[in-house]
Amino acid sequence: MNEKKMIDAIDSLDGILAHDFADVSASQRAFNEATAHQAQLTKPEGSLGQLEDIAVFMASWHGKALPADFDAQALIFAGNHGICDQGVSAFPQSVTAQMVENFERGGAAINQLCKQNNAKLNVIPIDLLSPTQDFSVKSAMSPDECLAAINIGVQSVDANSGLIILGEMGIGNTTSASALCHGLFGHTADDWTGRGTGLNDAALIHKTEIVVSSVGLHRPQCQTPIDWLCAVGGRELAAIVGAIIAARMASIPVLLDGFICSSAAAVLHAINPALLDHALLGHMSAEPGHKRLIALLDKEPILSLNMRLGEGSGAAVALGVIRSALACHNGMATFADAMVDTKSDE
Repeated sequence: MNEKKMIDAIDSLDGILAHDFADVSASQRAFNEATAHQAQLTKPEGSLGQLEDIAVFMASWHGKALPADFDAQALIFAGNHGICDQGVSAFPQSVTAQMVENFERGGAAINQLCKQNNAKLNVIPIDLLSPTQDFSVKSAMSPDECLAAINIGVQSVDANSGLIILGEMGIGNTTSASALCHGLFGHTADDWTGRGTGLNDAALIHKTEIVVSSVGLHRPQCQTPIDWLCAVGGRELAAIVGAIIAARMASIPVLLDGFICSSAAAVLHAINPALLDHALLGHMSAEPGHKRLIALLDKEPILSLNMRLGEGSGAAVALGVIRSALACHNGMATFADAMVDTKSDE
């Protein structure tokens, strides 16, 4: 793999805005060699579709034309949201801590998917007893609180990992994600706001109104994408931002989950789209705002299974596809090895 440049912490929020990470990029040599290798495998060119692109992507970030088998780490960050005071979720905030306990007991979907696809699962609850502020009234996090959560994400990345899966748990965080996307990218609140954990029609209308009023409240003070993260984000979203940055510094590819995880990544995209060059998108969520966000991020989801669970579940399923892509890339015979005739030039 490329040389890893792990960071211990990010000193300031302004440092994120100023750093373009141009000194940490994929290996062009490995990309070229992996692409040439794909052209020699015993199949019509392009016949494995996106699997070929995934294999070359992994090769370029691992710095090897034929990447070795790798350890995957799934990071699931959990946080609670003060916006829940406005009745935007069908479930109480107590469910966040209860689900963290379920993760730790091995009883959640993400536990089974990580086990099935050979990923180490780390669940990181962040100040669950102290929810963020109600962002319909005031900023969800102070800059110091946001930076602290970002650094929890930074410090959670395992330098020995060959891929980082990112996910979240937090009652109310679809409202946070919707407000974050509305603040960052505009459009209407209806474009970004969905039913989350299962709101009825009246509750969905109320949730959308909260997103509209909250973004209007904070817009005059929000000059940067990081400002929006502080204003309407959550600690688990900030931690995802930190993990993405730490993985980039170490040349470790990341696999994003659904709408909420992607909204956190969108903060970095809004600063500079190249900051997500090392990111793959695991799946397209059934949450309605995700399709629009995917188009803005210019990422092609690996899967579309009508999932909207969160907790990294869609990304964990996509890990199996990535392992399959590399199994073909590394294990298939070339035309020369198999003594199979190549396509005629005529």
